Amino acid sequence: MSEKRATADAAIAEIAARQHGVITATQLAGAGIEADGASYRARVGRLHRVHRGVYAVGHRALGSKGRWLAGVLACGEGAVLSHLSAAGLWEMLAPVIAPVHVTIPTDSGRRRRPGIRLHRSPHLPNGATTHHHGIAVTTPERTISDLRRTLPASEVRQAVREAEARRLDLGPDHQSDRTNSELEYLFLRLCRRHRLPEPEVNVRVDRFLVDFLWRESRLIVETDGWRYHHGSQAREEDNARDTRLQRLGFMVLRFGYVPVTRDPAGVAATVRGFIGG
Repeated sequence: MSEKRATADAAIAEIAARQHGVITATQLAGAGIEADGASYRARVGRLHRVHRGVYAVGHRALGSKGRWLAGVLACGEGAVLSHLSAAGLWEMLAPVIAPVHVTIPTDSGRRRRPGIRLHRSPHLPNGATTHHHGIAVTTPERTISDLRRTLPASEVRQAVREAEARRLDLGPDHQSDRTNSELEYLFLRLCRRHRLPEPEVNVRVDRFLVDFLWRESRLIVETDGWRYHHGSQAREEDNARDTRLQRLGFMVLRFGYVPVTRDPAGVAATVRGFIGG
């Protein structure tokens, strides 16, 4: 009996190792563990219930991928990680462990489960799902589409930028604005709303990557967010950078969040003074 139990435990460990530390009741049965065997292992601390029919193996301290996969497995066949949880798995946004967002391909059945935010999509196409790190998940393109319906636009843009940086496929219709921050996006929108000539965005000049460039006018605009441009060291680096660019014949203007958001007309007028149009 002990040899049989050891063989079963080895099978459980092998499955859990492939599944970020979790296993289903169906998989336990396939390994020869019936309900009483699962109950025994739960009592002695070898299994820990995460959701109905899904267990953590050996300990409760699952990582984010284990929590996400447990949520998907708990929701049955066809379930996929989606929305904020999918964005965390694709590393578009910081991971949010709970609740686990799961989409199921039906509009009926399945009661709510604690710790799971269930989304129903009866027409979820196969092309909108894939596997990543062994977890069924919506594709990056579908994930962004879901986020657009549930998050503020600024957070969606943040997710898109991370997806672009990681070279994730956002679909054939996706067009990048090449901005790397929310402030850059707001400045580019300002240019378009005030009908300024379209600048080049995040292009290299000499050894520097500049935010915005009007090449013919020899004008560079840098948008100074607080995260990267506060403190004496950052100011010294910005000054040295500007000095070199000016020696190369470029005018460098810098705008922070306050003027871009509170005085867009004034910013546009300043830029227009250097480029005309």
